Amino acid sequence: MIGSQAPALFRAAVRARSPLIGTFLNLGSPLAAEACAVAGFDWLLVDLEHGGRAEDATLGQLLAASAHGIPTLVRVETAERIRAGRVLDLGVCGVMFPRLDTVEEVRTAIGHLRYPPAGDRGVATYNRAYAFGLAPERLETAGDSIVAIVQIESVAALDAVEAIAATPDVDVLFVGPRDLSQALGIPGQFDDSRFQGALERVARAAATTGIAAGILASSAEAAIRHAQSGFTFIGIGSDSTALALAGRTTVGRFRAVIPAPGAG
Repeated sequence: MIGSQAPALFRAAVRARSPLIGTFLNLGSPLAAEACAVAGFDWLLVDLEHGGRAEDATLGQLLAASAHGIPTLVRVETAERIRAGRVLDLGVCGVMFPRLDTVEEVRTAIGHLRYPPAGDRGVATYNRAYAFGLAPERLETAGDSIVAIVQIESVAALDAVEAIAATPDVDVLFVGPRDLSQALGIPGQFDDSRFQGALERVARAAATTGIAAGILASSAEAAIRHAQSGFTFIGIGSDSTALALAGRTTVGRFRAVIPAPGAG
């Protein structure tokens, strides 16, 4: 577990392709975020694309994770400049971009994580990322610690994956299994040879360029299989799926002995 290491060290661990596991925060709850933080994950990701809360719920989750030294990233709703800038000013250590299909789109999105002249991130130092104006010197090295994650979840992105992987400052190629399998015309058929071939291509592109391959796994067992196939930045489910699964398991065990009222 990375623990309380500085964000720059977290990015170094990502780029070194160290095996790191995390989970998605879908509930928008600081308490759920803290529960995941104390569980021992290496990173947490606030999901603003599909999560149950909006951008204004990010700070509470970030504070909860930060209290336990767990790096927190955000999947933004879109690749618009302002979306990345807002969460970076809150002090997140990385941004995941969904739905980027071309190298040009990736370059533009990565530019949102960097200050001019390297990019177009808006400059302000009175926010949390700069200790509310007390640490403006962080501007000089801000780009060194931001983890840039590009999702590979369309046929177009897969076709361009080698070039995307070679784009400067991309740290992780992250497969969205549901979206990619849907795009390939084999929704949810993760054992299909076409899907497995796509995973191999992503992992190979990442390894060739020296960056990390990432994926969202449905279970620890699936995560282990992905790790053995070259994926190193692995998300395992989410806070909401963990809660639902734990509840279903508990109820199932109880009802196996004590039938539900009215059950024949």
